[in-house]
Amino acid sequence: MQREKVISRDLKMLTCSILLAGLALSQSAFAAPSLTIYNGNFAVVRDTLSLKLSKGINQVTYQEITKQLEPNSVVFRPLDGSSRFTILEQNYLSLPVNETLLLDHFEGKTIDFEIKLNDKMSVLPGRIIRSGLTAGTPIIEMEGKTRFGLPGRPLFPALKDDTLLKPALNLKLDSSSTGSVNAELAYLTGGLSWKADYNVITKEKSDKVDLVAWVTFDNNSGKSFAEAKVKLMAGDVNKITPNAPAVARARLAMMDEASGPQVTEKTMDEYHLYTIQRPLELNDGESKQVQFISAAGVTSKTRYLYNGAQIDRRFRPNMEHIRNDPNYGTNSNPKVSIYREFKNSKDNGLGIPLPMGRVRFYQQDSDRQLEFLGENNIDHTAKDALVSVYTGNAFDISGERKRVDFKMNSRDNHAEESFAITVRNT
Repeated sequence: MQREKVISRDLKMLTCSILLAGLALSQSAFAAPSLTIYNGNFAVVRDTLSLKLSKGINQVTYQEITKQLEPNSVVFRPLDGSSRFTILEQNYLSLPVNETLLLDHFEGKTIDFEIKLNDKMSVLPGRIIRSGLTAGTPIIEMEGKTRFGLPGRPLFPALKDDTLLKPALNLKLDSSSTGSVNAELAYLTGGLSWKADYNVITKEKSDKVDLVAWVTFDNNSGKSFAEAKVKLMAGDVNKITPNAPAVARARLAMMDEASGPQVTEKTMDEYHLYTIQRPLELNDGESKQVQFISAAGVTSKTRYLYNGAQIDRRFRPNMEHIRNDPNYGTNSNPKVSIYREFKNSKDNGLGIPLPMGRVRFYQQDSDRQLEFLGENNIDHTAKDALVSVYTGNAFDISGERKRVDFKMNSRDNHAEESFAITVRNT
């Protein structure tokens, strides 16, 4: 019986031995995937597989994975908690398809080559003796002769499916019995991210605002997810970069879904876990927005802050210089900062931990038209904490910080100075 070849020569040898000892399986998930997406452009992906195993050695091939999977983060286990099988080996194939890989795929077979003879293009059949993938140059048998190197441009037959175009995870399992078993495949992957954006609408001569928050998802993982159960982890989770000597594993979190708001929140260790209450379709290369919070009548106020000392923060003088330079710190900053504030409490229409994100403020005039007032980023904000956002400088309010007295006592290495602060509202 002629068997179809696999891209990798090592995998080809492994598959041959497995076919003699057990059962070769190509798997797909039978349940919707589950994702936990983190702030740091990575995620935990969980798929559920239904396996039909024979007693002894089995090969499981799974291709519904992302292109940015971290191979050493894979967790594969039976869902019922039993020890029905043991993982002996794991192979991750992520090489992109190229000419050499296709030559290896069709090794031992005859394909056409486009050859230039006497300034004319001809198509001649040639048998691939060696592809050159692992060592040496390709060897091609053509017109009864064996030659090193390609005689021309290879013309490959059409592929029966897209299996060569996808990355593959191959697992060699040792099963203690024959039968069906459900298993969970979980892994870390890059290319999935989320962020929060808050739009705040104020009204003229009112201390009430309306707040709408959105979660924006970006999927650049190389895989689309259909009807996915999505959770969001907010917090500063430590994650070692790919160039570091090890890969940190994130915790796999399970949470029951309930009806109610579109997004629910739960404390998870030292972080906060948010669950999207309906399945999402996240296509590869897509950016999607989902409403996160909607609150009306939130009490807000505007605070003005005057910080009069105009000091170059890049300049780091020592104390000796500060004491002996009578002009240090005398420059005055005339700007008065504007801060928009509201309390993140249940009584104020909010009351859940807010993940970091950008807050934009708009004002609605008498004609119900919106004007942009400013924006800034907030860090992760706890429940009942005050949200204070700098949005710009006041036009009609200015300040002055003027030194009115300076005394230097060189003997005691001591200096005293006095300032007058003036704030004007025009």
